[in-house]
Amino acid sequence: MDVQDVADRIVQSADNKQLPFIVIDKAQARVFVFHPDGRLRGATPALLGLAIGDHTVPGIGQRKLSSIRPDERTTPAGRFKASLDKDIHGIEVLWVDYDSALSLHRVVQGTPKERRAQRLASPDPAQRRISFGCINVPVRFYDEVVSPAFKGTYGIVYILPETKPAREVFTFLSAQ
Repeated sequence: MDVQDVADRIVQSADNKQLPFIVIDKAQARVFVFHPDGRLRGATPALLGLAIGDHTVPGIGQRKLSSIRPDERTTPAGRFKASLDKDIHGIEVLWVDYDSALSLHRVVQGTPKERRAQRLASPDPAQRRISFGCINVPVRFYDEVVSPAFKGTYGIVYILPETKPAREVFTFLSAQ
């Protein structure tokens, strides 16, 4: 099932509650932002968690980044109520799951060896698996698409699974 099919089912089932929504395709490492009525607002490549997996490690949001092992650096699948707020540095982010410290934010420089900007520009989705789990998007995309879509409201973020069928994660996909 492709992203547009998922978006259509979200709107048809009213699962987004007439709110803006995002669908994240982990297999392709891409982010799609939609208006409440399902019209595409914008799409972009994204950096995602290094490890393959659809779960969140319990308690990961309370741990120091230096203590997180590579196999724990997942971007979890699921449906999340998201809103704009500040991170610990006072920078605006879209909090996807505050308790697990999962956010969608502007790409950060990182260390030179991570080559985040180059990875973001790569056509190979596997090259875009580098983060601790957060979703990193280009600065311009965040500023021109994500932030305006969620300004003054909250919305829903749907992160598609990569290790199990989407119908197991999203009940609206099973309903006819």
